[in-house]
Amino acid sequence: SAARDSKMNKEYVAAFEKANNMRPNFISLGGYDGMHLIYEALNKTGGKTDGDSLIGAMKGMKWESPRGPISIDPDTREIVQNVYMGKVEKVNGQLYTIPFATYEAVKDPLKMKK
Repeated sequence: SAARDSKMNKEYVAAFEKANNMRPNFISLGGYDGMHLIYEALNKTGGKTDGDSLIGAMKGMKWESPRGPISIDPDTREIVQNVYMGKVEKVNGQLYTIPFATYEAVKDPLKMKK
């Protein structure tokens, strides 16, 4: 959410708005996090780009995103992230999702049933 109260998120939102004349959305943030993951994995592999090296580097990786802490589960290779419950409110004439509850380090519930 563009309303998430963290320094990193505020900086991300401001930079995105300046570059694109619009607020970021979950798609832009997914791209941001995906590129961060690839960049850090390439650093860990010393530039090796084969699948085994990159996947090995990504397993267990953790970082701080504008949306909060993220990690890659080393067993399932799935993203683990906070889930925010929010309500939509109009702020300065624009709609924002205002978080009111946080569920930390949520794994994909369908993968957990196996």
